Amino acid sequence: MNYHTRKWVKPEDLNPNHSLFGGRLLQWIDEEAALYTIIQLENTRVVTKFISEINFVSSAKQGDIIEIGIEVVHFGSTSITLKCDVRNKMTRQTIITVDKIVMVNLGEDGNPAPHGKTKVEFVKDRLNNSI
Repeated sequence: MNYHTRKWVKPEDLNPNHSLFGGRLLQWIDEEAALYTIIQLENTRVVTKFISEINFVSSAKQGDIIEIGIEVVHFGSTSITLKCDVRNKMTRQTIITVDKIVMVNLGEDGNPAPHGKTKVEFVKDRLNNSI
């Protein structure tokens, strides 16, 4: 799994228990999934269709640096299914796991549209192939 994004847990991210608010973490995960999908499918029009059971394994406290990892599980014809792990950057302790996030590719009309992708592509490879 590749960890692309790091977040620093700040006071405004905390719940009344002084740990990272789960809703904030889910917001970060949803944003990371969208960005990852946009880059993979080369389309800025994507939406979150489904997020499976969320497993909160441990918490994060103010000052912790967390990192969000995304991995492709499956390419559908109009969707991409991802897996997500979030961990403490310094201790490598898992904070949360999400086994399935389904993101849907949309056409200009706002309806699901085929994306034509079947495997993970890296931007550097796309750039090298276009030269």
